[in-house]
Amino acid sequence: MNTARSGANRRIRATLGWTTSLLLAACSGGGGGGGGDVAPPPVTPPPVTPPPSPPVGGLDQRPSNTTCLAPDRAVPGTELRVVRVFPQLTFSSPVGLLQAPQDASRWFVIEQAGVVRTFPNDPGASASSVFIDIRDRVRSGGEMGLLGMAFHPQFAQNGRVFLSYTTGTNPLVSRISEFLSRDGGLTLDPASERVLLTVVQPETNHNGGGIVFGPQDGYLYIGLGDGGSGGDPHGPMGNGQNLQTLLGKMLRIDVDRAERGMPYGIPADNPFAANAPCGDGGTGSQNCPEIHAWGFRNPWRWSFDRATGELWVGDVGQNAWEEIDRVVRGGNYGWRCREGAHPFNASCGGAQNLIDPVAEYGRAAGFSVTGGYVYRGTAIPSLQGRYVFGDLGGAIWNIARDTQPTLEVTAEEALESGLQITSFGEGLDGELYVVHYGGTLHRLEPATGGGADPVPLQLSATGCVDTSDPTRPASGLIPYAPNAPFWSDGADKERWMALPDGQRIAVGNDGDWDLPAGSVLVKHFRLGTRLVETRLLMRHPDGEWAGYTYQWNAQQTEATRVIGGKTAQIDGYTWIFPSETQCLACHTEAAGRTLGLETAQLNGELTYPQTGRTANQLQTLNGIQLLTPQLTGTPDALPALADPYGTAGTLDARARAYLHTNCAQCHRPGGGTGTDLDLRHDTPLAATGACNVVPQRGDLGIANALVIAPGDSARSVLVARMDRRDAAAMPPLASLEVDAQGVALVAEWIDSLSGCGP
Repeated sequence: MNTARSGANRRIRATLGWTTSLLLAACSGGGGGGGGDVAPPPVTPPPVTPPPSPPVGGLDQRPSNTTCLAPDRAVPGTELRVVRVFPQLTFSSPVGLLQAPQDASRWFVIEQAGVVRTFPNDPGASASSVFIDIRDRVRSGGEMGLLGMAFHPQFAQNGRVFLSYTTGTNPLVSRISEFLSRDGGLTLDPASERVLLTVVQPETNHNGGGIVFGPQDGYLYIGLGDGGSGGDPHGPMGNGQNLQTLLGKMLRIDVDRAERGMPYGIPADNPFAANAPCGDGGTGSQNCPEIHAWGFRNPWRWSFDRATGELWVGDVGQNAWEEIDRVVRGGNYGWRCREGAHPFNASCGGAQNLIDPVAEYGRAAGFSVTGGYVYRGTAIPSLQGRYVFGDLGGAIWNIARDTQPTLEVTAEEALESGLQITSFGEGLDGELYVVHYGGTLHRLEPATGGGADPVPLQLSATGCVDTSDPTRPASGLIPYAPNAPFWSDGADKERWMALPDGQRIAVGNDGDWDLPAGSVLVKHFRLGTRLVETRLLMRHPDGEWAGYTYQWNAQQTEATRVIGGKTAQIDGYTWIFPSETQCLACHTEAAGRTLGLETAQLNGELTYPQTGRTANQLQTLNGIQLLTPQLTGTPDALPALADPYGTAGTLDARARAYLHTNCAQCHRPGGGTGTDLDLRHDTPLAATGACNVVPQRGDLGIANALVIAPGDSARSVLVARMDRRDAAAMPPLASLEVDAQGVALVAEWIDSLSGCGP
């Protein structure tokens, strides 16, 4: 039977029955006793109320947001000045300034001739005393002398101090020695010297000489130049590329144990740890196990960021470029194949896997770089998390800690100090000092008071969370979840968007969404059940985007803003809190900044806590009139990314979704990588610049490597970069854990390819 017609017949019969009853009543005179010929009043049927339409979205209306709004941006770059400190003190050719661990009561100054002096940390200090005098064994002059000093991390308990100096005439050697204090830390005993390591120097210049204990591993790091002599004739590529010498290297040794006939140990994770040591003279028949990184000309002054543990090196150039390197274990920094980011030696040919400097400058700006520190003090808020460095000629610059290679700084951008800057010093309080070779000490200070940062320091004060329970979003926020989430070292994430009332999201023809000024994106990160971080991505009233991150306390009652980024240990995890600049390094302008807010990412279901309903996100946002122009067509007719970690969708769709989320924010036109890759999910494989293409940034030692080798993931550099966390890793920042499931997915997909066609 035709059910539609049957229903219509039932309605007709019901109507006829009601009419017949009415006529019978009229003919029978019913309706009140009047004459039979009197018609009763007409009867109006009750109104029929149609059943309500089921909701098509997860929200009934757009929530009002009057609290979670991006404020004005902070005014960047407080002006700096250099002010002389300890004005009653002068020194002879000082090359270093430092404090002992956990002791801010005094300072130590390294004099190049072979003396270390100490004095009270008192602005009115009028005299210094000798901490140690080893002029009897130091060869000084030019680039030679007492060049470095490092207190053992437990100096207060064991009295151990390490000095780096040049000595001897034939041959000249660089020497790393341990000295002991026998009077409770007041002085060092010159007779207590224990030589740890010697390196023969073929020339009198390029000696490096800096030594510092790593803040996270406790090992002693040593910087040595390439052996000097200008053109560096020591082999076709110079000592910097010769792994059987300690020259031109950053070294790393364990001074708390002895092994293999040497008075020090080799950390097990050094790149060539299993080989025979080279510390007795500086050369060996195998790659030297003391090496941490290589490719340096003259690493003059370098430091660790006390918040992140990152190693920053100022490497003095040859005749054109000075460079700043952010150094990682096993990294090759190019000399003498390159000077700065520029080719130098044709003998190197196509040397690969060279790491570009973070920053560089030419001879118009200076002539000899002096490495500095990432500022972690409090006196200059706008300098927080920025790396400060200078030039022997007096220029001082500061750059964002996570500046992407390679930034060229200019003379116009520098603070001119008028000093001969041989070194910077960092107090235990994080404030920075400048050492003038002419004999005086100076401190960096703000030239003006500077304005307050309008972005609150406490998450509870941002207006983006419930003030009674900061772990919950404010009522004006709208939850969302991308189909293909970004890998965040295994953390679980919750996301919300907050728009100014009356403003809408502009949907581009390419599916990217453009949020209005004043908008804020909020993201919680959880390790297990514990909240560790909340990030706010703000579009400020001037239209510029900026990222801010907050660290949760152990009680889960408040999160405090992290300025400049840092790395922390949380419940056994090593967790990276990105800096403001690092946020925008991933949230690229080419990708529209918001990343997860695009049509294909949000074409999926979400359960909305406000109503308890599960609904398609596009239909929900359309229904509350948040999008302009409104999307047309059903969700099935709109693009949707597959879940890379799910089972729905083809292998190709899941792998391309993974690359879109984790790689395409940078690897797309205008992404700023310097490569031709386009890994967006809807770019045909043959047009990605990856399939059957020789890698532009090195082959990682893989024979016959391609970016994507169809059918052979083992030859695919794309997979190799995903499967590591070093200088050659992808993503290149903010991650310490390999996404094993993601690597397996992309490898399986590449192995399934028979070519680069559709």
